[in-house]
Amino acid sequence: MASRIRLGCIADDFTGATDLANNLVRGGFRAVQTIGVPREPLEGAADAVVVALKSRTIPAEQAVAQSLAALKWLQDHGAEQIYFKYCSTFDSTPAGNIGPVAEALMDALGADFTIATPAFPDNQRAVFKGHLFVGDVLLHESGMQNHPLTPMTDANLVRVLQAQCGRKVGLIEHRTVAAGPQAVRDRIAQLRGQGVGLAIVDAVCNDDLVRLGPALRELPLITAGSGVAIGLAPNFGLQPCATTSDLPPAAGLQAVLSGSCSLATQRQVQAFRDAGRPALALDPLALADPAQVARQVLEWAAPLLPHGPVLVHSTAPAAAVRAVQERLGADAAGARVEQALAAAARALVGAGVRQLLVAGGETSGAVIQALGIAQLQIGAQIDPGVPWCFGRSPVASGEGVHVALKSGNFGTDDFFAKAFGTLA
Repeated sequence: MASRIRLGCIADDFTGATDLANNLVRGGFRAVQTIGVPREPLEGAADAVVVALKSRTIPAEQAVAQSLAALKWLQDHGAEQIYFKYCSTFDSTPAGNIGPVAEALMDALGADFTIATPAFPDNQRAVFKGHLFVGDVLLHESGMQNHPLTPMTDANLVRVLQAQCGRKVGLIEHRTVAAGPQAVRDRIAQLRGQGVGLAIVDAVCNDDLVRLGPALRELPLITAGSGVAIGLAPNFGLQPCATTSDLPPAAGLQAVLSGSCSLATQRQVQAFRDAGRPALALDPLALADPAQVARQVLEWAAPLLPHGPVLVHSTAPAAAVRAVQERLGADAAGARVEQALAAAARALVGAGVRQLLVAGGETSGAVIQALGIAQLQIGAQIDPGVPWCFGRSPVASGEGVHVALKSGNFGTDDFFAKAFGTLA
């Protein structure tokens, strides 16, 4: 590795990792995303490394163990500050994993205080009075109450995080953030004096996040969605640079794989279909044999791929998802879909797809692991939170594959078509 890293990041899913890396690159960081804790040297110099884990919905003790392993690697490679990244909708179960991982990292770092905020105004995520808004509605009215794995039924983040933590959770209100970095520092000192270990931070616009950045310079640990990253580059003497997002030229066939059932992804699937593009809907009840699914997908896609992107999806409305979960169980249904789409990804890349868009955090993790991609370079942003990336896959005989890993809730309705246009 040509240089020691400055900022070490741990993300609890793969789309969240690219979301964070995207904002770091836009700020001026040279960023590399690794799939799990790296086993080989980085392929290039990096100011920031984002270790992508698949730890959002696994048992808390496993999430903690994986996160601590990532922390050790980052510390061994010079990280001066650690950033624990979770979803901008604060996805978690009642028992974690945001709280348990945050507190384990605090213990390991000897940190007595850190902040927590999923605010990301560019994607309509705002925190006010400790409550998370998605667009104009509270979190539990946004569709996230129907999430198949991590339904969010409370918008009060202080309450949500406190239920997961042994330390006391407080709040840094918007009027403090708006008053500037010194006001935030003063509030942090006050909260420390009150025995508070973690504090939700209000932020309703990018200016709030930029003001917040300098106040976090001395914290060993930051926990947040990706939004806080836009205010951190000056702390490390960095500024935006166009070449940090350069990727090799794109080539090869194009495909979309979608396992997300979010409202945003449902609209994107429908827009793709409405544009007359070919789409194959998978029935979760018929996905017991991933190898058979891969053959079915390849037989359907082969004559279509030379003419433009194809879509393979299990995306469905909430009622349909619930019906499947009642038949199979939520965990079994999710695993079945992930395994099927991962097998489809291997088949498509093996057939020459070199531009691959994946929708859904769990789906993205399964696909990247199935393709054997170990590191990703981060390229240009398609929509807020979603960049194109580039990595090498043994399934592609060692060739590079351009991939975009989209969180289910992100992107405009025409995202699928726009993504390939951006890459071209």
